[in-house]
Amino acid sequence: MSQLIERHSRKAARILDSARELVLDHGVRKVTVSEIAQAAGVGKGTVYLYWPAKEDLILGLIARELLTFLDEIIARITADSATVLPRSLAPLLVRTGLQLPLARRVQSGDADLLRLLTQQTGDRELFARTTPSALCETGLPIYHRHGLIRRDRPLPDLTYALHAVLTGFSTAMSAPATAPLGVDDPEQVLADTVAQLLEPPVSPAEPAVAAAAEETLVVLRQIQEALLGLIERSQTLNQ
Repeated sequence: MSQLIERHSRKAARILDSARELVLDHGVRKVTVSEIAQAAGVGKGTVYLYWPAKEDLILGLIARELLTFLDEIIARITADSATVLPRSLAPLLVRTGLQLPLARRVQSGDADLLRLLTQQTGDRELFARTTPSALCETGLPIYHRHGLIRRDRPLPDLTYALHAVLTGFSTAMSAPATAPLGVDDPEQVLADTVAQLLEPPVSPAEPAVAAAAEETLVVLRQIQEALLGLIERSQTLNQ
């Protein structure tokens, strides 16, 4: 992944780390390139060697965060194809998604970050494809074909129901202090809920699970490549 310039430049890595901390602390609007440069211990001009504008740097930051998210999901499915079973995939997506501080800031209503993500139609569509609900929506037709989910209900109904469950659990798990007491393992509750909601009474055969996992990986890698392309476009040329 040569597009990740921080792997070749310590200065670029420091700039990215500093920008992430400043944006999380103060928001996009209040952070300046000068402040990012000062926090990274470089000159202001050095930032522009890698990114043409502050907005490009922040866009690249968010894309990198989502790329890390996808890397984790891809690695888990590659290691164990049974990860694509709804009872396993749903908690993994929610748990991993909650570890993305910039994405969580968007979900909490950061208008400036949201505006940045929606300036370009292609970027907006790409980021929309990386939410846990959207990834499940993409995967459900695959799982339906291979018998990993029930077939006695219309697929749109199942998709809507799963979206509602994931949205609710994401909200509850992101603010555990506000959730009802008495639950020690909310991920297990999510797994049980999704299993009852989606999975068929008879477990699918291993070949079907493996085939569904392979198709899912193809889709995830396509999104991965699109994020890498966005990262490359956000950087100054010839780096």
